[in-house]
Amino acid sequence: MRKNIRKCCTLLVVLLSGLSTAYAQENTDTLVNVAFRSVAKKDLIVPAASVNVTEILKKSYSTNSLDNLGSFIAGYNGNVWGQAPLILVDGIPRRASDIRMTEVQSISVLKGASAVVLYGSSASKGVVMITTKRGSINPLQIDVRANTGVYVPKSYPTYLNAADYKTFYNEALANDKIAPAYTADEINATRAGTNPYRYADINLLGSDYLKKMYNKSDVTMEVSGGNDAARYYTNFGVAYNNDLLKYGEQKNNANLQFNIRGNVDVKISKKLTATVDAAAVSTNNYVGRGNYWNATSTLAPNFNKYSPLIPINMLDPNNAALQTIVQGSNHVIDGQYLLGGTSSNQTNVLSDMLAAGYIKTKSNTFMYNLGLQADLSSVLPGLTFKTTGSLDYTTLYTETYTLPYATYQPTWTTVNGKDVITNLTKFGADRNSTTEAIGAASYSQTVSLKAQFGYDRTFATDHNVTAALVGWGYTTQLSADVGGGYQPIKNTNLGVQAGYNYKRRYYLDFSGALVHSAKLPPEKRNGFSPTVTAAWRISDEDFIKDNLPFISDMKIKSSYSSVKQDLDVTGTRPGTTGAVDQFLYQGYFSNNATLGGFYTWRDGLAGGRTTLVGQADNRNLTFVQRNELSFGLDASLFKNKISLDLNYFSQTTDGLLARGASIYPSYFAGSGDFRPWINYGKEQRKGFDFAINLNEKVGEVQYSLGVTGMFYNSKVLRRDETPAESYQARTGLPIDANFGYISEGFFQSQADIANSARQTFGGTVAPGDIKYRDINKDGVIDAKDQVNLGHNGFALSPFSYGVNLTVKYKRLTMFVLGSGINGAVGYKNNSSYWVGGNTKYSDIVLGRWTEATKATATYPRLTSTNSSNNFQNSTFWMYNVNRFNLSRVQFTYSFDDKMFKNSFVHGLSVYVQGDDLLVISKERKYMETNVGIPPQTRFFNLGVKGSF
Repeated sequence: MRKNIRKCCTLLVVLLSGLSTAYAQENTDTLVNVAFRSVAKKDLIVPAASVNVTEILKKSYSTNSLDNLGSFIAGYNGNVWGQAPLILVDGIPRRASDIRMTEVQSISVLKGASAVVLYGSSASKGVVMITTKRGSINPLQIDVRANTGVYVPKSYPTYLNAADYKTFYNEALANDKIAPAYTADEINATRAGTNPYRYADINLLGSDYLKKMYNKSDVTMEVSGGNDAARYYTNFGVAYNNDLLKYGEQKNNANLQFNIRGNVDVKISKKLTATVDAAAVSTNNYVGRGNYWNATSTLAPNFNKYSPLIPINMLDPNNAALQTIVQGSNHVIDGQYLLGGTSSNQTNVLSDMLAAGYIKTKSNTFMYNLGLQADLSSVLPGLTFKTTGSLDYTTLYTETYTLPYATYQPTWTTVNGKDVITNLTKFGADRNSTTEAIGAASYSQTVSLKAQFGYDRTFATDHNVTAALVGWGYTTQLSADVGGGYQPIKNTNLGVQAGYNYKRRYYLDFSGALVHSAKLPPEKRNGFSPTVTAAWRISDEDFIKDNLPFISDMKIKSSYSSVKQDLDVTGTRPGTTGAVDQFLYQGYFSNNATLGGFYTWRDGLAGGRTTLVGQADNRNLTFVQRNELSFGLDASLFKNKISLDLNYFSQTTDGLLARGASIYPSYFAGSGDFRPWINYGKEQRKGFDFAINLNEKVGEVQYSLGVTGMFYNSKVLRRDETPAESYQARTGLPIDANFGYISEGFFQSQADIANSARQTFGGTVAPGDIKYRDINKDGVIDAKDQVNLGHNGFALSPFSYGVNLTVKYKRLTMFVLGSGINGAVGYKNNSSYWVGGNTKYSDIVLGRWTEATKATATYPRLTSTNSSNNFQNSTFWMYNVNRFNLSRVQFTYSFDDKMFKNSFVHGLSVYVQGDDLLVISKERKYMETNVGIPPQTRFFNLGVKGSF
């Protein structure tokens, strides 16, 4: 195959060298970065789109490099056409989080297979290309930007206070025919709040522990310029944010990040230029010990019958032993309290925050690129050569300070009408420590190398030819604690591209890649991925010019691709944790307990594990293939006031791995497992994306409106499955089919239970529990009664969209950004809704089922068990995820440059913005309320930018 490729490349060069005349790209045409090159937007024929981030920053500020990208580019909503893309920064696989938005010049999203094929297997699900800024031939320019803002929580879950919790928990116990845990006197004393240390009522989401807001600030300085010999761009930035918590050591929670970048372009000679890029990101994070946010959703308000703090002034003054304990304690909080605990709860989150120590996490990332570009026109007019090598390295480690501490359980006695602590039972011990220790440590390293020959010429004025031969490869090594091991992540491929257009009217392009994968058997490790794209600028035809003069420009395009990839060559092995993707074609033997290979001798006493087959060989295991057909239309209407970008795609992923449970006889997985991994699964994704932009000026008001959207659907065409019921087969359903039970309300009586199908989720079913539909009519409610309830989740919703609006009046600019999704479902299944055991109760339980409320109840009966019957994904808990997000509103005022005449200031602008301001949805309250994690916030920011 290598010989054939060499012959094809030689023939291509010979054919091109027989032609003449150079083709010069129009300088005024916007350039779009695509795989290994830039093309004029007018000549873009593959499914791809780009945004100029430098222009966006003039009206919309963010530190996130991919901030709200889906509101500008159709087909992207975190995924690209329904799949997770490869992120490239300056052509290198990197984390988008390591790049701040001020460093970015442009972002391109390569959606179609024909757009990504040159990158090989790792890019087969789409590519997001982040291109950083470079210097220009200009005098020294310094841009400084400073921002400060506050995050304000949107909402918190609403939990019952301790007295109400005890009342409702007693009701749950009564429903389970268990004696009450709390007396009426204890509940009344808790409600009165006369002694919160004996009858605790802790609100972890209250002002005692949380601020109303917290701060984030950042400063960036950009320095750029250069001359014909050298150009430079540098970016220095620092960002800081603190935390909502104001209790214990966590009141010092903070994150500090520094970044620096330098991009340099040097003209070595008339024919040779070099680029040197270096960037570093250093992050320091400090957090006190204690899983606070998890505790907010799990710890009951009475702290399981004890107080986290014991007041010293309530100790029996006549008990000298108690005073000795106080004097010997290392943790007398504020001179007033000892730390509380019980035998079953010897530590708690608040004590951890006060006494257990802290964790410092430090991360450093270094990124280096070195590139050369040579003009080889002296060898062949239009020929160029580029090569780039890169090395990235990230380290992360933690410095921990851990301090064991003692807690005490008080014995309360009422003396002369006053509560007094007469005894303290000690748990644990106070320990001293003066040193920090290294905790977790991890690293990642990526080495990349590319080399490419490019060809770009015009012959006889009208015949434009491009060609490229590209070799690209990278390897990423991860430490074992972040999912790595002995086998690095690799991608190696050789790409070829040849394109022709006549008068920029008729286009034809062939691109392909020879891909290599070490995951596959040696004889199957190489494959070829071809793509063909054609386009027609129909607006240049007379029948359009003469009859539809409002069409300024219109191009229709189509491509077919067959791309091979090994991203989905992954599976599991008995006895391993998680997925593996190396050597799945090889059979192996194992005595692992998972295979069940344990035998005894005839005496029934002695024995041991027996080695069994764990997996059979498959030397025919091969690439997974993405076959795709796409159609597109680009248009500009009414003298470019309206622009359209429309794309339809249909892609089939064939050869997904399976073990053949539905193919091989069941005894193949008896004593040992003789089934190999095979290429079997098949899926289909279809969709239509669109971007519409309107630009207009009315008087002194200039405005632009952009709307993006994507209709998306998928289908499982073939899957290795043996469904319990035919209607549970995933084949024929969407990939994200969401299965659950159909609720038929609550059981209203014991007779209702007796006359209904038997439910088998554990525990005793009682009136007030959820009743489910018996789908298969077998008289039993079990997993066989689950059915498809709709599309699952958010990222793959059938319809997603974004809007961006810019209105400019003189020097004032208003920018509005929004996004939305429609057509999928989710479940209200967090701990605020699924209340079981002795965990805290949210206000959702106020609508619980009782005999008195059976006609109006909105929540199942309370129970002290985990209620596995009621807490199943079903239509009872299901909700529609339809929503619209008002993501940003920013007002920017740019001062007149004349104000700074004859000064060192060249420009000044100020802006105010609000982020994540509003969710419009029927389920807004649920969507805006986080449980067990930090709350969602609105961000209000004030910024200033100056140029010098």
